[in-house]
Amino acid sequence: MALRQINRSVRLLMGQIQRCGSGVASKHSARCLSQAAARPEPTPNENEAVNPTFVNRNPRNLEQMALAVKDRGWKTTWPHQQFYHRLMFSRSQRHVTAEVFSCTSPVPVLTCSTKEWAVKKELASTNCVAACQTVGEVLAHRCQQAGITRMVYRAIPWTYRSEGIQAFRAAMKQGGVILSEPRRKYVGT
Repeated sequence: MALRQINRSVRLLMGQIQRCGSGVASKHSARCLSQAAARPEPTPNENEAVNPTFVNRNPRNLEQMALAVKDRGWKTTWPHQQFYHRLMFSRSQRHVTAEVFSCTSPVPVLTCSTKEWAVKKELASTNCVAACQTVGEVLAHRCQQAGITRMVYRAIPWTYRSEGIQAFRAAMKQGGVILSEPRRKYVGT
């Protein structure tokens, strides 16, 4: 039985050699059996082609390049609406709170407050200058983790010179957050 299978495979092999080399054993007959299929070479035009239905998978790259549209809002509204991210800082009689808002959402993107237990347990008082500095350090770290490095911060003019707000701004700057956004670039069409 094994002899029949070997005999059959030898006959098939001989038939293939005869088809490739016309019965004459030459170097072409061996190449016919072992030659791989040729792969088509890509043309340079195919490599340089751009998909006409390009989808931007990173929605923040336009705002990082200062090309995204900022909503202007009305000039009579305060605070103004022309921003990508806005920092709001507030102090009450008991707590200090800082929030980062996106231009597309009324809900804060990031927040930090002395109401959080992790921040509160490290402080002696939740409304002093040290509390403002701590909230600034923690929020700057959270902004760095979220990839938000630039934002608009406009303090209320009569509270701008207070020690708490100055400590908060200094902590945000030391944390690597720039408290101004680049001017929007207008691309001609």
